[in-house]
Amino acid sequence: MAAEEKYDARRETLVNETRTLFEPGLAGLNAADKSWLAEAVHQSPEKATKIGYERSHTGFIREITVTVADVERLYRERQTAGAH
Repeated sequence: MAAEEKYDARRETLVNETRTLFEPGLAGLNAADKSWLAEAVHQSPEKATKIGYERSHTGFIREITVTVADVERLYRERQTAGAH
């Protein structure tokens, strides 16, 4: 499992795989919501609340654990984008 860390721009250049986990409190989300949330959180990993990097043979795996705060932010951003 990836260690709790902060966004690392240098490691980002070496990310070749991503992994998305969800906090236990988000277990009730449906598959469609989880899918778009996972895609959205990895599009802007610097905004993720919980991010870690795991060394692999060819680079790094970026692991983001989606939190309630991330979900709230992403829904807000989605609503704002739709308002324009």
